[in-house]
Amino acid sequence: MKRKMDTTVSKALGRHIVADPAICHGAPTFRGTRILVADVLEQVAGGMAWEAIVDEWRGQIGTRAISEAVRLAGEAPVERGHDLLLESTGR
Repeated sequence: MKRKMDTTVSKALGRHIVADPAICHGAPTFRGTRILVADVLEQVAGGMAWEAIVDEWRGQIGTRAISEAVRLAGEAPVERGHDLLLESTGR
């Protein structure tokens, strides 16, 4: 039996962030790395200085990439707010 090839390609979520089914199961990562955006956002939420985050990841991401991740994360609830409200009320 022939196996169907996955023709899904990576999707740019921003200048520095992509989602590629072949990398980290499609979870958002920083372009050219396997660094999960969620891991970096957790560091930001924990109060870690952005420069320390850059050092932690050995310069594979920069402050502009972190800024984009924070911005996109902030937009997500706004964009999905209506859907989330309907889900929580069961409508």
